[in-house]
Amino acid sequence: MDDTYYMKQALSEAREAARRGEVPVGAVVVCRDRIIARGHNLTETLVDVTAHAEMQALTAAASSLGGKYLTDCTLYVTVEPCVMCAGAIGWSQLGRLVYGAPDEKRGYRRYAPEALHPKTVVESGVMQEECAALMKEFFQKRR
Repeated sequence: MDDTYYMKQALSEAREAARRGEVPVGAVVVCRDRIIARGHNLTETLVDVTAHAEMQALTAAASSLGGKYLTDCTLYVTVEPCVMCAGAIGWSQLGRLVYGAPDEKRGYRRYAPEALHPKTVVESGVMQEECAALMKEFFQKRR
């Protein structure tokens, strides 16, 4: 399995979010070549501004592993995490973050580029066009 395979899984989660009327962001957590957690935005469904895809996936991953640190894990997310999610990723000591499309307006790199744990390896732009297209399509339909 490679980054593209796992990003496709995150995109599947993002499509489920869109189907539910949520902003289409999806995430999966992989540990030792196995998906241990999935998540997509649930902010509207749960009436909870913190219910981002990353937060859902991180919580599920910690539960799956029985511990809060995700040092041996990779989080795949379709859009660059926001500051809140980057903070949670940092506290989890995630080993690797892979995201698709950048978020120029609300992404962590703009406001808090040091939020992640210093040892977290970051890869960006994986399936960027597909991830960005899903977001654009969603917001065009809402206008």
